[in-house]
Amino acid sequence: MRKQSARSAALVLCILSYLLVGAAVFDALESEAESGRKRLLAQKRSELRRKYGFSAEDYRELERLALQAEPHRAGRQWKFAGSFYFAITVITTIGYGHAAPGTDSGKVFCMFYALLGIPLTLVTFQSLGERLNALVRRLLLAAKRCLGLRRPRVSPENMVVAGLLACAATLALGAAAFAHFEGWTFFHAYYYCFITLTTIGFGDFVALQSGEALQRKPPYVAFSFLYILLGLTVIGAFLNLVVLRFLAAGADAPERAARPPRRGAPASRGPAPRRPASLSCRLHPLELRARDNPGFSPPTSPGAGSGGRAGRPPARRRSI
Repeated sequence: MRKQSARSAALVLCILSYLLVGAAVFDALESEAESGRKRLLAQKRSELRRKYGFSAEDYRELERLALQAEPHRAGRQWKFAGSFYFAITVITTIGYGHAAPGTDSGKVFCMFYALLGIPLTLVTFQSLGERLNALVRRLLLAAKRCLGLRRPRVSPENMVVAGLLACAATLALGAAAFAHFEGWTFFHAYYYCFITLTTIGFGDFVALQSGEALQRKPPYVAFSFLYILLGLTVIGAFLNLVVLRFLAAGADAPERAARPPRRGAPASRGPAPRRPASLSCRLHPLELRARDNPGFSPPTSPGAGSGGRAGRPPARRRSI
């Protein structure tokens, strides 16, 4: 228990340290750029107000209307294709934020839908990830047999490397496809795939949001949905493998401490072992026979006979 508590405390400290390091790095990378964008926005706002004579209230109204109109540039978001896209982002916890229910009834249904859909999705991806890892293990085993190894064995390290390569290939394939369909750079498309398949879902890059793609490009819509679902399976299988490997490594120490000592190891000091009770049970009938029958003599040992030590004269003790 003490080792497990110390391990949990160490993990908490690692998480806090990781958060502090991340905050410091993001502050150094993004803070200055954010200040520059804010200054540029204030400059543009002043130019528009001087050019068109907007008051402060008129400009805020214009901003509100522009924000409301932004999601509609991609076409109808709540037809079946767009609703299916939104349902995927809900149960997979991606949550881009590009669309949200506008009615109270829609918000209530969304909460109940997520309450049942998220656990169901997690269990499904867990099962699919296990099947995928089993398939990869069989493929690696068959590959080692083809190489002529006598006793092929797939180690956890082999599985982690194979999972990492599968994740990289999945991200690269998606990045190439979305860079082609969306007109993004390969880096931005790769960033979108990573943020999507890890269910972070910032929403700064969202597919199917240009040229009314949800209504006009059914093949691209189908590819996007299948890629998200299959990609989540691959990434989930890899993360599950890494987490299980980490937990197994942490559980090895208590198991080693509980194992019995090997043969040849020095025995621990302690009280002498008691004689088994079966010995007294064997001697008790002999005592009864000797008491009831005066002519009874107990069986002699293999060496006690005419040729045994009983007939020999006692040996002299040597002086020291």
